Amino acid sequence: MFRWLAALIPVFLLAGALSGASPARTTALSCGLPEQQPVWIDFADGSVSFWRERFGRPGVVIATGSPELAANARAAGAATVHWDMYLRKRVGTPSEPADPATIDGRADKLFDYAVSVSGCQTPLIALNELWGASLPTPLTPTADRYRANVLRFVTRLSQRGGHPALLVSSKPSTDGDAAAWWRSIAAVSDLVLENYANANVVWRQGVIQASRSLRERHRSSVERLLAIGVPPSRIGLMIGFQTNPGKGGREGLKPRSRWFQVAKWQALAARQVAKELRLAHVWSWGWAQRDANSNDPDKTYAACVWLWARDPGLCDAPGELGAELDPDVKTGQLSDLAAGVRCEYGDARITGSAITALGRLTQDRELALTALALRAAERERSDVSTDDVLAFERRVVRTRFGGNRDAYLSALGASRTSATIARGVLGDELRTREIAGRLMVPSPSSKEIARFRETYASVATRRLVVEPAPAWLDGGTGLALETSAPAAVFRIPTGKTTVVRTAEGDFSVEALDDPTELGAAPSDLAVRTVRRELRAEARSAALGDWMLRVQKAAESKLVCERDRMPEIGVVSLSAFAPFLSLDDAVADRWLAARRP
Repeated sequence: MFRWLAALIPVFLLAGALSGASPARTTALSCGLPEQQPVWIDFADGSVSFWRERFGRPGVVIATGSPELAANARAAGAATVHWDMYLRKRVGTPSEPADPATIDGRADKLFDYAVSVSGCQTPLIALNELWGASLPTPLTPTADRYRANVLRFVTRLSQRGGHPALLVSSKPSTDGDAAAWWRSIAAVSDLVLENYANANVVWRQGVIQASRSLRERHRSSVERLLAIGVPPSRIGLMIGFQTNPGKGGREGLKPRSRWFQVAKWQALAARQVAKELRLAHVWSWGWAQRDANSNDPDKTYAACVWLWARDPGLCDAPGELGAELDPDVKTGQLSDLAAGVRCEYGDARITGSAITALGRLTQDRELALTALALRAAERERSDVSTDDVLAFERRVVRTRFGGNRDAYLSALGASRTSATIARGVLGDELRTREIAGRLMVPSPSSKEIARFRETYASVATRRLVVEPAPAWLDGGTGLALETSAPAAVFRIPTGKTTVVRTAEGDFSVEALDDPTELGAAPSDLAVRTVRRELRAEARSAALGDWMLRVQKAAESKLVCERDRMPEIGVVSLSAFAPFLSLDDAVADRWLAARRP
């Protein structure tokens, strides 16, 4: 989904380097704050009963508007930034903007207060919050004046030496003239994108899908700003832990152990994306305990998990929660992909080199990735041994290249592939044949049979007895059809029995009649033949549907670099090298096309 965004980021960073600008901040955000990005900042006010226990320690940055709490937090070793809850009172709203003449004075007043609260002459000031971020342009006159007020307000704070961080509660609309406004804001203020996921939805996805969806959610929230040139060092993420219904956050998820797992996944996802995109900071919000809905006794433990997941030294969540917390922080996480690995599916690794090698055959790396991911899923459902593949390869060389391995290798070379890649394709053929044989399909209707007989009336057919029964003549007796049977069975003298060697295997074939057209064959035999062919077609279609379902299901186990997931589609690699097909009729047509 975000393939273009992944490509955009390196280009943006390179552009900054070439212009002499640093893509990441090189000085501290504010007094006493860590210089390393991202900076993690946690909200607390006087209602947060557990703030001292969880956040009052070295290594934690607390955002608060309370002078007493801020002073006590710094005494306990935490750093502090100022949190202003009431931006609306400073600049108004899109429908009722404040008088522009009041903006500088209000900004000065807030700056002076932020200095006193934070104990810093250049304070980071969180502004809660921008209204109407998603309003389309052109704006109404009042909304336009509101945005002018916001820009003037953060500019004034910056002029005084402050570092504003404007909270944004909805996805920014950057169309038209809005893009220039967002860039102007980012020139003097950070932008903190609020991202409140429903914990119930996240939990139901399971660890791999949930972790991926959270990461994609964060990338999606910043993509528009990055696309218009807002530096990633000016962007932060706000993660919500509210327990008020309908606000995002816990949303009543029970038992509480599930919420703790979600808190862990949220921390890991935020850390990954912030590192990946070089974002400035990650904030947490929702710890307040002001009423019956928000006074959740489990918040203190969720806060411990949130701290522990990003730095085990900040809180001993596994020790406090025991069996209520799975301490695994690796499953589903991109940071654990080894160098050169593009995707993992369980224990199977899909490497970049494997994609490149298969991509020479498909001439499409994304198609190669899809095929390799599908192969990993199919291997769970069908056991094909190396001996089976090598035996199939020997039959291909013997029947399609006269036993000449050099000719086989030459054909592989012409298809831009190797014997190793070919063996993977041969294994796919064996697996899909076995899987297709297990799929249930309906019997064709009389109308479908009649239509097939009419359409393929001129196709050659022949009555045979074959031992053992092959895939193209189930039961071993009846009419073989030219479109599905090996060409060799139509060259056997009538009344003779011959061993026909195919890639599927060796068969004893007795030709009972001369070849004839399907339209001229006895009705009872023709109907049986058509019914068989239609069922084979239905099974092929069912196999395609099965492949799509399997790939969709595989997403719950598939972990890919930067979450660049494979496209979902029906793939048959033998289409790029038909001589590797398990279907002898397909290979015969390829051979016939090569003959002078």
